[in-house]
Amino acid sequence: MGYLQSLGCLLQNAKPYIVVISLQFGYAGMNIISAISLNHGMSHYVLVVYRHAFATVVMAPFALVFERKMRPKITLKIFAQLFVLAFLGPLIDQNFYYLGIKMTSPTFACAISNTLPSMTFIMALLCRMEKLELKSVRCQAKVFGTIVTMVGAMLMTFYKGSVINFFWTGHGRHPNTPPTADAAAASNLHNDGKVIKGSIFLIIATLAWAAFFILQVITMRKYTAHLSLTTMVCFLGTLQAIVVTLAMEHRPHAWAIGWDMNLLAAAYAVRKKIIITVQTHR
Repeated sequence: MGYLQSLGCLLQNAKPYIVVISLQFGYAGMNIISAISLNHGMSHYVLVVYRHAFATVVMAPFALVFERKMRPKITLKIFAQLFVLAFLGPLIDQNFYYLGIKMTSPTFACAISNTLPSMTFIMALLCRMEKLELKSVRCQAKVFGTIVTMVGAMLMTFYKGSVINFFWTGHGRHPNTPPTADAAAASNLHNDGKVIKGSIFLIIATLAWAAFFILQVITMRKYTAHLSLTTMVCFLGTLQAIVVTLAMEHRPHAWAIGWDMNLLAAAYAVRKKIIITVQTHR
């Protein structure tokens, strides 16, 4: 009996970590599905609109039912914070993140996004939400992790190692007709520039994401209805994304969506929103 109680206590304490691990699996799946959708011609502007529209529709009923008696009044200050949260998260973060994925790869995007805890820690220090106590082992671990992740992101962005060619990869050329030196140099220069540009977009997206977390903590101190907060941020983000998409995407057929990978990419993001909301409640 004591063993079962200990196991139950262990599982209860491990819930936040299980949620975080599940969230990381969700990010990996979302990156792969989104990259496939974007490579098949899906506009990233339209994808941002659809994914947050789906999230709003799914989250709204839960917010209405479970928080109908505990929803605080929305003041002008709280509305401004919600508007900025929508601007940082659904708009800036997602659009730049998808641009970065298109120019790099899902694996590269995951690696760059791993700098999120470090960027959030630095912003929290600047906002005086964290204290830098170098005598503390916990603080030393945070500083060391920040340095390691930042150096790793810079290495992935700017360092180019040797290319590994396998015998089964022909790269679309006949094996006896290698490209000229000028053509190879031009191709490498183009690819390097594309990767660096994509890395910059991913870093901007991660910075916006970190700022989103900082402002979210500040907002939740006054607005304690987390489900309602998430729903309103998704709704405002959808409206902002529609305005940006109408300005940037002039192809009417770009809005077309069917029972395909584009629909899956838009709907899959709802899973991420639900997990983040559960994590926030913890």
